[in-house]
Amino acid sequence: MHTIFITGGTGCIGSVTIYKLLQSPEVKKIVIATRSGNTAPLKLWLGEELDPRLEFVTLDVADYKAIETTLKAVNPTHIIHLGAYQSPDCSKYHISGMEINTGGTMALFDAAEKLPNLKRFVFASSAAVYGMRSMYPQDTISENVTLAPPNHYGIWKLAGEHLARLFYDTTAVPTICLRLNTTYGKGRDKGKTSAPTNALKSIAMGKKAGQTIPFEMPYQGRENYHFVEDVGAQFAACTLASFEGFGAFNIKGKTIAIDEFLQIVAKQAEELGMGDYIKFSIKDDAPPNLFVSDLSHEKIAETFKNLPLTSIEEGVRKSLLEFNEMAEKGILKYSEASS
Repeated sequence: MHTIFITGGTGCIGSVTIYKLLQSPEVKKIVIATRSGNTAPLKLWLGEELDPRLEFVTLDVADYKAIETTLKAVNPTHIIHLGAYQSPDCSKYHISGMEINTGGTMALFDAAEKLPNLKRFVFASSAAVYGMRSMYPQDTISENVTLAPPNHYGIWKLAGEHLARLFYDTTAVPTICLRLNTTYGKGRDKGKTSAPTNALKSIAMGKKAGQTIPFEMPYQGRENYHFVEDVGAQFAACTLASFEGFGAFNIKGKTIAIDEFLQIVAKQAEELGMGDYIKFSIKDDAPPNLFVSDLSHEKIAETFKNLPLTSIEEGVRKSLLEFNEMAEKGILKYSEASS
């Protein structure tokens, strides 16, 4: 039976990952480290009555002593490290971002080296470790290309990957880094790439208000999309499935043009009777999408079998239905940081 320790477990990816992990009978307990103590994102997936296998600890990942004490007490078999400042906060608060994203990650790996029963460490990395799309002549980009992060967030994620490799070299505990790009769907409320989700929300909120709420994309170009439930399922599978060694993987997703994504959203909304509340545009002189697109997911598909890849059409439709239900309940809001 597994005892899983997860940082960032009350965020978007953490919440859906926990939702998927709890579907495994092998999971005995999940200890969630959180600074905020906000369980609302978890309740989006689990309902008001949270699963009794969940335990919460208040913890700042930059507090080394607290991490060491907590991990020793929990004695986990698996660790998932999701806790981090996202791109907007990293750009705004450089030093705090470094302390959390790099210092906190280093502290967690250091403390984990002392754990006697640890079987797996999963680190949430990012497509921000890659360079700009123009660097790569390939049609699709695999994990072994030159890495050149375009912002502080990507630099610190790449540092985390190197720390993960060093941790594996030191301990031989199987260690996995998962590189995410644009996640969309329920619970996606923060970060530069929350904009596609806000496009979906604008329709549901407009329907509830009885008037169109215009939405303007803050960037243009192409984007690599992941449906939020797929992301949670892939994190859960990579945590629990058989694996030996160290590996960095692009998670499964699909790249299309941003205007094509908006067209898919509009079509699905019309089919659901929400077509009167669509008003999309792309900002004049919008900069290109900062993060690389056209990522190959062959490596993760070959290593971990039967991982889901929901079509964008299906993922958008499901998200619209969920956001419509949330709007009717009065709990749907735009994110704080969509650009």
